[in-house]
Amino acid sequence: MSETRTLILGAVAGMTILLGLPLGRLRKPAPGVRVFLNALAIGILIFLVWDVLSNAYTPLDASLTRLHDHTGGLWSVIGYGALFLGGTGVGLVGLVYYERLLARPKPRYGPGAMAQSELTARRLGISDWSPARRLSLLIAVGIGLHNFGEGLAIGGSAAKGQITLATLLIIGFGMHNATEGFGIVAPLSGADERPSWAFLGAMGLIGGGPTFIGTLIGHAFTSDPMSVIFLTLAAGSILFVVVQLLGVALKSGRRELMTWGIFLGLAAGFVTDMVVSAAGA
Repeated sequence: MSETRTLILGAVAGMTILLGLPLGRLRKPAPGVRVFLNALAIGILIFLVWDVLSNAYTPLDASLTRLHDHTGGLWSVIGYGALFLGGTGVGLVGLVYYERLLARPKPRYGPGAMAQSELTARRLGISDWSPARRLSLLIAVGIGLHNFGEGLAIGGSAAKGQITLATLLIIGFGMHNATEGFGIVAPLSGADERPSWAFLGAMGLIGGGPTFIGTLIGHAFTSDPMSVIFLTLAAGSILFVVVQLLGVALKSGRRELMTWGIFLGLAAGFVTDMVVSAAGA
């Protein structure tokens, strides 16, 4: 498979995330719909945490096996263990401080010449976003880091001449990413402000674009340490979002609907992942 064809198919696999984003423009959906979408997103994200951590643990598990068989050293285990725990910790705990930073009171600017800090604050604008938009951004970033790892797998298998595996990975990840769009827009379903198409497109680019970047890098070279770093950062950030969404879901009081939504989200994640597993990945 040529590099150009691999990159095109990798981009297609990532951009299927756009299929679920239009739901974010629903005008004041019924409370039951909001609860169900939120719970569906939780189920999908819980699956992603499991999927990401299991893949990130693989190099560490291999190092432990080599240590047990006396074919590898202790430093490899320590290194991968530090990357695994460090990446997960930064992805999870780091977002707590990020939110605290955004929650700081905004500076008040007086009349007269515009200050440099005022210009910077207006240019960024993220601190002025609603909590729902900021949560959608966090979900998109977490999913993007996860999809970067998927792109590495696609590019790496194509570079090794494993065409069947690369094709099945593209199909499987494409189906899988189509469900991730629901996770990104779930916080927006109950928001008063209707997100623009530009905002939804940007979230889709953040969440799905890294699949293309990962495919490009994976086709050139692979690195287990970098893969562990990106995957654990993704797992930590997704886990942070799951906690946030669970808090919102529990306030609804509709536990039966919430439970069904979480179950169906988990089922969607596992069923779409079966295509990848069938390829032996």
